Amino acid sequence: MTPETRLREEIARLAASLFARGLTPGASGNISARLPDGGLLVTPTGASFGALDPARISRLDAAMTPVSGDPPTKEMPLHTAFYATRRSAGAVAHLHSAHAVALSVLPETDPEDAVPPLTAYAVMKLGRVKLLPYFMPGDPAMGDAVRGLAGKRSAVLLANHGPVVAGRDVEAAVFAIEELEETAKLALLTRGLSPRLLTPEQIAALGARFPAD
Repeated sequence: MTPETRLREEIARLAASLFARGLTPGASGNISARLPDGGLLVTPTGASFGALDPARISRLDAAMTPVSGDPPTKEMPLHTAFYATRRSAGAVAHLHSAHAVALSVLPETDPEDAVPPLTAYAVMKLGRVKLLPYFMPGDPAMGDAVRGLAGKRSAVLLANHGPVVAGRDVEAAVFAIEELEETAKLALLTRGLSPRLLTPEQIAALGARFPAD
C-alpha cells in the first residue's frame, strides 16, 4: 500500500467516525491533507462523510489544479489559506458541528477568543479561536480572512457556519476539531453559571509547553 493510499483510507476512516457521531450532518464538512509533493488530497464537494470512497477523494497538484478523483470541496480557498500561512499545517478539517455553530451565532461570543479556556486540552489543542464573520459558503473572502490572521491561529469559527482547524496531520486536525466541539458544548452548558476559566498564567504555561499545531 502506498503512502497516498494509506492517507486516503485514513481520511475516509476519520470522516466516517465524525459522521457516525453526528458531528457533521448530511453532505457537510470537508477534510484536506498535504502530500509530500506539495499537492493535496481533499474530500469531494457534495460528499457525505459517512460514505466516502477513498479512491474518489480529490487529488490536487502543487499548483492546486485537480488531477484525479471527484471535484474538490467548494471550500478550497479556506483550506489553501491555512496551508499558505501555517507551515506546520499538514491537514485541515471543517465541520458543521451543532454546538460550535451555536456558539458562533451568540452575540456575546468573543470574536478574539470564541472558545473559552474551560479545559487544559482546549488550550493545548486549539490555542485561541478566532470568530470570523459570516461568508457565503465557498466565498473566496473566507480564505482572505484566514490569510489576514498571518498564521497566528490554528483554529477559527465561521459565524453561522462552523469550525475549521489546521493540524500537523489528519488525525491531529480531527482530534483538535473534536475538542473544539466538546468545549463549545461545555461553554453552552455552563453559560450564565459563572464557570471558573483557566487563569492567564495557566494558559500561558500550557501554551509554552504544548503549542497548538
